[in-house]
Amino acid sequence: MNHLKEKYLKEIVPNLMKKYNYKSIMQAPKLEKIVINMGVGDSKTNSKLLEAAIKDLELITGAKPIVTKAKKSIAGFSLREGNEIGCKVTLRGENMYVFLEKLIRIALPRVRDFRGLSPKSFDGRGNYSIGLKEQLIFSEIVYDNVAKIRGMDVTVVTTAKTNDEALELLSGLGFPFRK
Repeated sequence: MNHLKEKYLKEIVPNLMKKYNYKSIMQAPKLEKIVINMGVGDSKTNSKLLEAAIKDLELITGAKPIVTKAKKSIAGFSLREGNEIGCKVTLRGENMYVFLEKLIRIALPRVRDFRGLSPKSFDGRGNYSIGLKEQLIFSEIVYDNVAKIRGMDVTVVTTAKTNDEALELLSGLGFPFRK
């Protein structure tokens, strides 16, 4: 069993039950999924950039990314409906905990001038989003093989009803929030 999942079951759930007076273990918030999204806006001129982004995302997550397409045309960005504009991966179960541990213990400490995650990035329903500026913070990415440095969005979806419950859950899992 993954270290983070074990910590969740043995420490975090009892703490949440005590703090929020839950009657059942099933009421305690838990991680549902993690979605990692990488936008590749310049893929319309160079399709190799999208392939490189897919390869990088696959290395980082260990799962095969899905190509995302534009939902509508936007003339200002010279974008047509159906253009391939990025890729994303949805992680659940064991893979989700493995990625989360890698993110918290290895990747985030490698971010330059890192002062902690903002506790204000919750969406009001207990989901948390992190914007990463470059994929190089992950140890699987070799600098020499990178076609272009690009960022990604990591969204942690929880079953928490409020931001406070989600903050408590993610803090317990080891997210380095700013004080």
